[in-house]
Amino acid sequence: MAINLQKGQRINLTKENGTTLSQACVGINWGAIEKKSFFGGVSKEAVDLDGSCILYDANKNATEVIYFGNLKSKNGSVKHSGDDLTGDVNGDDGLDNEVITIDFNNLDANVEHVALVLNSYKGQDFGTIPFASIRIYEGTPTSVREVFAKYDIANDKSFNGHVAMVMGVFYRRNNEWKFNAIGDPTADRKLEQTIQTVQQKYL
Repeated sequence: MAINLQKGQRINLTKENGTTLSQACVGINWGAIEKKSFFGGVSKEAVDLDGSCILYDANKNATEVIYFGNLKSKNGSVKHSGDDLTGDVNGDDGLDNEVITIDFNNLDANVEHVALVLNSYKGQDFGTIPFASIRIYEGTPTSVREVFAKYDIANDKSFNGHVAMVMGVFYRRNNEWKFNAIGDPTADRKLEQTIQTVQQKYL
C-alpha cells in the first residue's frame, strides 16, 4: 500500500517485507495545459517540467547537481532519465515523464542530503498543469515493482501561482536513509535559486 505523503511527513525506507530499500526511483508525471479558444475550440500547450537532484555534504554545500544538463553523478549513483519537453500531450499514459534513480549504497560517503526539486522551465504555473504528481518506488524507470510513497501536486491548491517546489529530501541518520516529504512551493524562478533555497531552509 502506497503512503500518501503529507507535508512535513518523515518516513524510513523500509519495505513491506521489512527489508530496507537500497535503491529508489523518483518519478514525475504531468500533462499538457488545455486552453479554450474564444470560439469554443480547445488547444493544448506543452509543459516542460524539470526534476532535479542535488547532493549536499554535512556542511550543507551542494557537491553535485543531477538535472537535464547533467544526467548522472560522477560515480553513477544518481541518474536522470533525460529532459521531457512536453509532458503527456494526449492525456495521462500512466508513465512517468522524468525519472531520477538513486542508489543509496553507492552514494559518496560525504553525501548527507539528497534533495529533490521541481522547476517549471517555461514559467508555467503549477496550478494549471494537469495530473502533476510524484511517486517514489522500488524498481527501474521502466519497471515499477513497489510504489511506497506518492505525492499529489495537481490537487494541492498551495502550488497555484508557483513555478518551483521542493519535493523532499532524503537524509542520512545513524547510517540509515530516511525521507522528509517537504512538498513546499517556493518563490524561485530558476534551478540555481532553488538549490540555495534548499540549502537555507530545508537541510
